[in-house]
Amino acid sequence: MKLLITFLSGLIFALGLGYSQMTQPQKVIDFLDITGNWDPSLALVMVGAIGVHLLAYQFKKQTTKPFIEEEYQIPTTNLINTPLVMGAAMFGMGWGLSGFCPGPAMVSLMSGAKEVMLFSGAMFVGFGLHALIKQPAAPTDEPSRTAK
Repeated sequence: MKLLITFLSGLIFALGLGYSQMTQPQKVIDFLDITGNWDPSLALVMVGAIGVHLLAYQFKKQTTKPFIEEEYQIPTTNLINTPLVMGAAMFGMGWGLSGFCPGPAMVSLMSGAKEVMLFSGAMFVGFGLHALIKQPAAPTDEPSRTAK
Protein backbone atom coordinates (compact mmCIF):
# COMPACT_ATOMS: atom_id res chain seq x y z
CA MET A 1 0.00 0.00 0.00
CA LYS A 2 2.85 2.39 0.87
CA LEU A 3 4.48 1.77 -2.51
CA LEU A 4 1.19 2.40 -4.35
CA ILE A 5 0.57 5.69 -2.51
CA THR A 6 4.16 6.77 -3.17
CA PHE A 7 3.80 5.93 -6.87
CA LEU A 8 0.47 7.74 -7.19
CA SER A 9 1.87 10.82 -5.43
CA GLY A 10 4.81 10.90 -7.81
CA LEU A 11 2.53 10.40 -10.79
CA ILE A 12 0.26 13.28 -9.74
CA PHE A 13 3.33 15.48 -9.22
CA ALA A 14 4.72 14.54 -12.66
CA LEU A 15 1.38 15.16 -14.37
CA GLY A 16 1.10 18.54 -12.65
CA LEU A 17 4.58 19.52 -13.77
CA GLY A 18 3.80 18.47 -17.32
CA TYR A 19 0.38 20.16 -17.41
CA SER A 20 1.82 23.43 -16.07
CA GLN A 21 4.70 23.17 -18.59
CA MET A 22 7.28 23.43 -15.79
CA THR A 23 9.28 20.69 -17.52
CA GLN A 24 10.16 23.19 -20.25
CA PRO A 25 13.35 25.07 -19.31
CA GLN A 26 12.33 28.11 -21.36
CA LYS A 27 9.29 28.54 -19.10
CA VAL A 28 11.57 28.83 -16.06
CA ILE A 29 14.07 31.07 -17.82
CA ASP A 30 11.25 33.39 -18.96
CA PHE A 31 10.03 33.57 -15.35
CA LEU A 32 13.49 34.65 -14.21
CA ASP A 33 13.79 37.23 -17.03
CA ILE A 34 11.99 40.07 -15.24
CA THR A 35 13.36 42.77 -17.56
CA GLY A 36 12.54 41.00 -20.82
CA ASN A 37 9.99 38.38 -21.82
CA TRP A 38 8.73 37.80 -18.24
CA ASP A 39 6.29 34.91 -17.80
CA PRO A 40 4.50 34.99 -14.41
CA SER A 41 2.95 31.52 -14.76
CA LEU A 42 5.60 29.88 -12.56
CA ALA A 43 4.58 32.24 -9.74
CA LEU A 44 1.00 30.98 -10.10
CA VAL A 45 2.22 27.39 -9.88
CA MET A 46 4.19 28.28 -6.74
CA VAL A 47 1.17 29.96 -5.16
CA GLY A 48 -0.91 26.88 -5.96
CA ALA A 49 1.71 24.65 -4.33
CA ILE A 50 1.73 26.86 -1.23
CA GLY A 51 -2.06 26.56 -1.07
CA VAL A 52 -1.90 22.76 -1.24
CA HIS A 53 0.78 22.76 1.46
CA LEU A 54 -1.32 24.97 3.74
CA LEU A 55 -4.27 22.60 3.41
CA ALA A 56 -2.06 19.57 4.08
CA TYR A 57 -0.50 21.28 7.10
CA GLN A 58 -3.93 22.02 8.55
CA PHE A 59 -4.85 18.35 8.03
CA LYS A 60 -1.59 17.34 9.77
CA LYS A 61 -2.55 19.35 12.84
CA GLN A 62 -5.72 17.27 13.19
CA THR A 63 -4.03 13.86 12.94
CA THR A 64 -1.59 12.02 15.18
CA LYS A 65 0.38 10.26 12.43
CA PRO A 66 0.53 10.03 8.64
CA PHE A 67 -1.28 7.27 6.74
CA ILE A 68 1.81 5.39 5.56
CA GLU A 69 4.53 6.35 8.03
CA GLU A 70 5.00 5.96 11.75
CA GLU A 71 5.43 9.68 12.40
CA TYR A 72 5.56 13.05 10.69
CA GLN A 73 9.03 14.19 9.70
CA ILE A 74 8.99 17.87 10.55
CA PRO A 75 12.25 19.85 10.64
CA THR A 76 13.32 20.56 14.20
CA THR A 77 15.61 23.49 13.44
CA ASN A 78 15.44 26.77 11.60
CA LEU A 79 19.22 27.25 11.62
CA ILE A 80 20.57 29.20 8.67
CA ASN A 81 24.21 28.26 8.21
CA THR A 82 26.90 28.32 5.52
CA PRO A 83 26.10 24.87 4.02
CA LEU A 84 22.42 25.82 3.72
CA VAL A 85 23.16 29.17 2.06
CA MET A 86 25.79 27.66 -0.26
CA GLY A 87 23.48 24.81 -1.24
CA ALA A 88 20.63 27.21 -1.93
CA ALA A 89 22.92 29.41 -4.03
CA MET A 90 24.19 26.43 -6.03
CA PHE A 91 20.62 25.18 -6.54
CA GLY A 92 19.50 28.63 -7.69
CA MET A 93 22.42 29.02 -10.10
CA GLY A 94 21.79 25.58 -11.59
CA TRP A 95 18.08 26.30 -11.88
CA GLY A 96 18.63 29.70 -13.48
CA LEU A 97 21.31 28.52 -15.91
CA SER A 98 19.61 25.31 -17.02
CA GLY A 99 15.93 25.98 -16.42
CA PHE A 100 15.63 22.67 -14.57
CA CYS A 101 15.24 21.71 -10.95
CA PRO A 102 15.30 18.05 -9.87
CA GLY A 103 11.57 17.25 -10.11
CA PRO A 104 10.97 18.58 -13.62
CA ALA A 105 14.29 17.12 -14.76
CA MET A 106 13.22 13.62 -13.67
CA VAL A 107 9.91 14.03 -15.50
CA SER A 108 11.74 15.38 -18.57
CA LEU A 109 14.04 12.36 -18.70
CA MET A 110 11.24 10.63 -20.57
CA SER A 111 11.86 13.00 -23.50
CA GLY A 112 15.38 11.62 -24.01
CA ALA A 113 16.67 15.14 -24.78
CA LYS A 114 20.45 15.49 -24.48
CA GLU A 115 20.16 18.60 -22.31
CA VAL A 116 18.02 16.75 -19.78
CA MET A 117 20.39 13.79 -19.74
CA LEU A 118 23.37 16.11 -19.18
CA PHE A 119 21.64 18.04 -16.40
CA SER A 120 20.41 14.87 -14.69
CA GLY A 121 23.83 13.24 -14.94
CA ALA A 122 25.48 16.32 -13.43
CA MET A 123 22.83 16.37 -10.69
CA PHE A 124 23.51 12.75 -9.75
CA VAL A 125 27.27 13.37 -9.76
CA GLY A 126 26.57 16.26 -7.37
CA PHE A 127 24.49 13.96 -5.15
CA GLY A 128 27.37 11.48 -5.08
CA LEU A 129 29.95 14.14 -4.28
CA HIS A 130 27.79 15.46 -1.47
CA ALA A 131 27.45 11.95 -0.03
CA LEU A 132 31.23 11.49 -0.17
CA ILE A 133 31.95 14.84 1.46
CA LYS A 134 29.32 14.40 4.19
CA GLN A 135 30.22 10.75 4.87
CA PRO A 136 30.97 10.37 8.59
CA ALA A 137 34.43 9.21 9.56
CA ALA A 138 34.65 5.48 10.18
CA PRO A 139 35.11 4.58 13.85
CA THR A 140 38.46 3.07 14.77
CA ASP A 141 39.36 0.56 17.46
CA GLU A 142 42.53 2.46 18.23
CA PRO A 143 42.28 4.85 21.21
CA SER A 144 42.88 8.50 20.41
CA ARG A 145 46.29 9.85 21.28
CA THR A 146 46.69 13.22 22.84
CA ALA A 147 49.88 15.23 23.09
CA LYS A 148 51.36 15.53 26.56
